[in-house]
Amino acid sequence: MEQDALALAGEMDFSFWALFFRATLIVKLVMVLLVAMSFYSWAIIVTKFMQFRRAKAEAAMFDQAFWSGEPLDELYEQIGPSPTGSSEKVFAAGMLEWRRSHRADGGLIAGAQSRIDRSMDVAIAKEAEGLNARLGFLATTASSAPFIGLFGTVWGIMHAFTEIAQQQNTNLAVVAPGIAEALLATGLGLLAAIPALIFYNKLTADSDNVAAGWESFADEFSTILSRQLDS
Repeated sequence: MEQDALALAGEMDFSFWALFFRATLIVKLVMVLLVAMSFYSWAIIVTKFMQFRRAKAEAAMFDQAFWSGEPLDELYEQIGPSPTGSSEKVFAAGMLEWRRSHRADGGLIAGAQSRIDRSMDVAIAKEAEGLNARLGFLATTASSAPFIGLFGTVWGIMHAFTEIAQQQNTNLAVVAPGIAEALLATGLGLLAAIPALIFYNKLTADSDNVAAGWESFADEFSTILSRQLDS
């Protein structure tokens, strides 16, 4: 009898699609949700890596232009008041406020330094917000996907025990499919959560590094303008 049950269990299809189609509706919905979360997480990861690479390349190119010795007014005229690069936007915000702080007679309006600093801080905050956009979804996936998968597993095991009670049979051919379907939900939850957690930490650190570069540039630029104000 036991050998027949083992033979019957061995003949069953335990592939992903077979387990999915044999699962209950609730477990299927859990699996679909976890797969969707995983795909969207990977889309965010790839997009963010490309975005950070562009931001770093743009910052390096702008730093080279900024420290080339070219007059700041000429550099500002080249990039214009509405640049596309993040480093250029921080620079443009400072230069725009610098120009607005001059009176018609060429003198400076009081409090120019603080206004320039605030303008660049606002520009940095806006660009940092763009860097961090959608990273929260990775954090949500990392924290919630295992529990969503666990819910699917608990529901699947409950259904499996119901089947056992109805058939009044505890052999492997009856137990194995239900348990396998239930555990698949947990596996998908971990498959979604682990990459999301790893890359959330990685991308958050990269975002902080890029934003720190903008802040360092803003401090250096503010120092240069401060010397001109004092002179």
